Amino acid sequence: MTIKAARVNKGFTQSEAAKRIGVSVYSLSCYERGVTQPTIKTAAKMAQVYEVPIGELIFSTENNV
Repeated sequence: MTIKAARVNKGFTQSEAAKRIGVSVYSLSCYERGVTQPTIKTAAKMAQVYEVPIGELIFSTENNV
């Protein structure tokens, strides 16, 4: 599952998700597009907020679409 798909599945806008995760909207956008990678700490927070196993976010083989 991609980071974007996990966010969309929860029904969050980028702004809502970024606030819950504790990152800027710009950073979240970069993570979703694969421009940059989140730290392990940030990825763990994403997994918690999106209620998915962290491995699904870190080891996704799907395109960042």
